[in-house]
Amino acid sequence: MSKLILVVDDEESIRFSLCGILEDEGYQVLHAENGADALDLIREEVPDLVLLDIWMPGMDGIQTLDRIRNLFPDLTVVMMSGHGTIETAVKATRMGAFDFIEKPFSLDKVLITIANALNFKELRKENEALRQSVQKEHEMVGSSAGVELLRGQVQRIAPASTPVLIHGEEGVGKELVARAIHHYSTRRDKPFVSINCMAVPEQLLADELFGHERGAYLGADSQKRGRLDLADGGTLFLDEIQELSLKAQGELLRILSEQSFERCGGSRPVRIDVRVVAASSRSLSQAVKDGQFREDLYQQLQVVPLELSPLRERREDIPLLVKHFVRQFHRREGWEPKTFDDSALACLQTYDWPGNIRELKNIVERILIMAAGPIVTAEDLPELMPGGSCRGDEPHEPADVEKPGVESLRSARERFERDFILQALQQSLWDLDKAATALEMERTALQRKLLQYGLKPQEK
Repeated sequence: MSKLILVVDDEESIRFSLCGILEDEGYQVLHAENGADALDLIREEVPDLVLLDIWMPGMDGIQTLDRIRNLFPDLTVVMMSGHGTIETAVKATRMGAFDFIEKPFSLDKVLITIANALNFKELRKENEALRQSVQKEHEMVGSSAGVELLRGQVQRIAPASTPVLIHGEEGVGKELVARAIHHYSTRRDKPFVSINCMAVPEQLLADELFGHERGAYLGADSQKRGRLDLADGGTLFLDEIQELSLKAQGELLRILSEQSFERCGGSRPVRIDVRVVAASSRSLSQAVKDGQFREDLYQQLQVVPLELSPLRERREDIPLLVKHFVRQFHRREGWEPKTFDDSALACLQTYDWPGNIRELKNIVERILIMAAGPIVTAEDLPELMPGGSCRGDEPHEPADVEKPGVESLRSARERFERDFILQALQQSLWDLDKAATALEMERTALQRKLLQYGLKPQEK
């Protein structure tokens, strides 16, 4: 579909000339002889571009531009004038005009400016669509009590610059939560830099994190900026932070307290402004007891602790996650969409997902590639599931279904866990800190269990 351009000029000859040129180039053209008529036309049908003369009787071009920006802030406007000055051009640009064309016109200049303006508008639309797409890629999917609690926590802590410690099993989405914290913070327009401390060899980790100065060691022919430099002004996500050496932990503590560090081989402090979000799949409190993690750093990080539930404890979120991954896959690959029916979703809910959300995503993509029909049913799943089955604890019954007179293993385990937690709460007189210590759990994990099992203080 051809683009619609509105020409606004009080000189009929210029309107006639521009309309002819633009129509020959394949554009649709409207025209108005003053600002008031132009606004009326825009209200009826918003054009893709406005060519607006500055010197017009009554409402001049600058006043018309101001009205357009207030009423239609996304409309692209190019100003025209035969009596233009630098000051006028600067003023129009500051008010939001895309460009300024002087009369008498150069045909090439007019057409190039229009093409650039329309291309810029398309790029802006694509960037907005990409931004919304990226936001959806990192949204926390689910409707369980644990996910709702986590969403509220992220919204509350995101605006601060306080360090955050995320704990959870591998594959539960710790980086996704870190990105959500960054997205909702005031640092969202600054870098989000991630480093997996387990994936980088220990002897290279300090160099990767802090960078080095020229001559720091053999082969260091130039200065290298580390991840901390790259994250300046934004967020640094340290996954599997327990893998940091004690020396690197000391440097990280300095960063948190002083917002400065030294590159390898350097002696000059480098000032930065960075928020640290750390994550671990192991208990840092136990690492502290074992002498493998600094207690002062642990205390600094766990000012805001977040505990992520494993997928087996929130099976009700699996249908929503599956639909989310299906949308992602089809948006990325452009294949014909497939649908998981209720029997397939119920089957997926019986599996324990030891790899958590990451494993679920991989299996969903495998199924989308390998399943033949447009609708995926339970019959399609066994050969595509880990171990050739989507059963959980019970090989012949869904994990959440009990046989008459026989308690399932899952139900027995949950009943024991509930009673054990309730006993600890009663012994501590419902002091959550004392109960969490006795149970060797994080306080946030205990709070989640209270929600899961419906435990309340009046039960003591």
